[in-house]
Amino acid sequence: MGEKLPRVPGGARLHSDTLSRPVRTLRVKMVLLGSSGVGKSSLALRFSKDEFKCTSPTVGCAYLTRVVHLSEVTLRFEIWDTAGQEKYHSVTPLYYRGAHAALLVYDISKKETFIRAQVWLKELEKQYIPESTVIWLVGNKGDLAQDRQVSVQEGQSLANDRGLFFTETSALSGDQISQLLVAVAHRVYKCIGAQQGGLSEWRETPVVDLHHRDTLSPFASCCKVGP
Repeated sequence: MGEKLPRVPGGARLHSDTLSRPVRTLRVKMVLLGSSGVGKSSLALRFSKDEFKCTSPTVGCAYLTRVVHLSEVTLRFEIWDTAGQEKYHSVTPLYYRGAHAALLVYDISKKETFIRAQVWLKELEKQYIPESTVIWLVGNKGDLAQDRQVSVQEGQSLANDRGLFFTETSALSGDQISQLLVAVAHRVYKCIGAQQGGLSEWRETPVVDLHHRDTLSPFASCCKVGP
């Protein structure tokens, strides 16, 4: 089904927490783009928690995280699941600006979503700087192969023509999900991580005890908790 991604390498591990992460952790902003109903939210949930459940259409944007340990570094994916409805189209660029990875998602059983993915690509190309964003074309709902309207060859041809990476997945069955995330992680680190200022380091924000604040502490007036 589609282009088979390599098996998860021994030097790459997926984690939903950061308890055992190496010292150096880099932040990766990844955005999911595509029409409503193609399974972006289901993909995001698979990436984040390896779970599947029926979801309602996303309003605006949803945010999840996932940690991937590579052999020499940890990448903390900040996953932005954007709304696919036309009424949110004008605000979507606010979410995908500055993304290190963008997944253009379509439903292999609905040709119109494949056509729409090409419109999203044109919009994305207006915002990103070449070689600063890894773009992956993702044909989702591989479990509906019997209803296929977009062939593997069509997806691969578009990717080849536009310089994209390509694979097919199934958020329902989980097929190719882990492999895709690890492949994106390796590609982002190789293409962007080594650049000066390419990926910023992530550090956990100290938790502040508001009941026993030290007025001399640099965090005395800060009440933000989390990244």
